[in-house]
Amino acid sequence: MSEMKAVEEAVQSNAAAVAASTVAGTGSGNAAGAAGSQPAGTSASAEALLPTYARFPLTLVKGEGSYLWDDQGKKYLDFMSGIAVTNLGHAPQRIKEALVKQLDELWHVSNLFRIPNQEDAAALITENSCGDAVFFCNSGAEANEAAIKLARRYQQLVAKNGRYEIITFEQSFHGRTLATLTATGQEKVKEGFGPLPEGFTYIPYNDIEALKSAVSGKTAAIMLEMVQAEGGIIPAQREFLTYMKQLCEEQGILLIVDEIQTGMGRTGKLFAYEHYGIEPDIFTLAKGLGSGFPVGAMVAKEKLREGFTAGSHGSTFGGTPLATAAVKATIETIVGDELPQRAAEHGAYLIQQLQAKLAGSPQVKEIRGLGLIVGIECTAPVASLIKGAQEQGLLVLTAGPNVIRLLPNLLVTNEEIDQAVDIIASLLEK
Repeated sequence: MSEMKAVEEAVQSNAAAVAASTVAGTGSGNAAGAAGSQPAGTSASAEALLPTYARFPLTLVKGEGSYLWDDQGKKYLDFMSGIAVTNLGHAPQRIKEALVKQLDELWHVSNLFRIPNQEDAAALITENSCGDAVFFCNSGAEANEAAIKLARRYQQLVAKNGRYEIITFEQSFHGRTLATLTATGQEKVKEGFGPLPEGFTYIPYNDIEALKSAVSGKTAAIMLEMVQAEGGIIPAQREFLTYMKQLCEEQGILLIVDEIQTGMGRTGKLFAYEHYGIEPDIFTLAKGLGSGFPVGAMVAKEKLREGFTAGSHGSTFGGTPLATAAVKATIETIVGDELPQRAAEHGAYLIQQLQAKLAGSPQVKEIRGLGLIVGIECTAPVASLIKGAQEQGLLVLTAGPNVIRLLPNLLVTNEEIDQAVDIIASLLEK
C-alpha cells in the first residue's frame, strides 16, 4: 500500500470512528449538540479562543505534499500553503529528519550562548543573498519590527542625522505589532488601536512622482514588498524600483524589502528583489523560511552592524536550535534542488493555463503574479468562489475582496496545476 493511500485510509477510519461515537451519543459531537450552544463546525474547547479569526468550517488533520485531509476524510489540493509557509509541501521529509535529530539533542538555550545551528543558518542566508548579517526572531511581524528599529537606530546613532520617518505604501501589509500595523497601508488593520506610533508616511505604490514628493530630510527608510500580496498580488514596476534605489543611494535613505511572503523561492528567485537587479539595505524573511516551523529573520548590509550593538535588540525564542535546524534544512533543500527555477517554470505554466481556461470569462478582469504567487482579479467579491473551491476539494484564499490568491508549494506538479485550474474555471463559468 502506498504511503498516500495509507494516509487516506487512516483519516477515513478516524472519521468513521468519530461519526459512530456521535451517533451512539458518546462522542464530543453529541455533547456539543446537547449543549445547544456550539455553531456547526465548532467545539466546546473552541470557546476558549479569542475570536480573532473568521475560520473556515474545516478541521484539517493530516498533510502530505500538496494535499490535506480533514477530520471527515475528505482530501483537498492545497493552493494556500499555509499562506506561503509550507513552500516544500506538507511534512517534507528532510526538514522532519533535521527537527527529529535536534529534538534528541537540545531544544532551547539562551542567546547569551553561541548556537551553532543559528550561525550556520545565518551563513546560508548571507552566502545566498546580498545580506551580510542576520537577526533571528519568531515571525514576519517581528522581523519587520526589527528592520524598522534598525533603520531608525542606524540613522540616529551611527549616521547621526536624526532621521526617523519610514515611507511605506498604500495597500501594503507588514504585520500586526503596533509598529508594523502602523507601517501597513491599510486602515482596516488599525481600527481601534490608536494612538499609533508616529513617523510613518504612505504613498501610492508604483508612483514615482508621489515618492519624489514624500521624501524629506526626516526620511530614514523606504519599506515595500516586491509583490503586494495582501494588497491584491501587485508586482512592483521595474522603473519605479530603479528610481527608488537611486534616490536612496543619493540621499542616504535605507531601502527595506519585506520578503515575508515573496522570499524563499516563491517568485521564481530565492528572493524577489533579485528580479529587479537591486540590493536592499535590509530585507526580512519568515513564512517559508522554516517550512512551517515558526521563525523569522532580518537580514542587513555590513554597514548596519553598528546599528544593533549588544543589548540594543533581542528575542528570547529567536534562532533556537530547533528553529534554525529547520531553517538550515529548508535553505539547503531549496538551493540544492534549484527550486526557485522550478517555481518560475511552474508559475509560468500556471498563469498560461489560467489565461487559456479563463479567456473570455466576464468575471475575470486580470491574471497576474510572479512565480508561484498568482492572483485572479475578478469583477465582484470572490468569497463564494473560495467556498465553492473548498467544496470541490481545492483550497485557495483571497488577496482583497475581489482577488483569488494562489500559493501552491514549490514542488507542485503540472497535473496538480491542471486540477486546480479546472476547478477554478468551472466556478468562474457559472
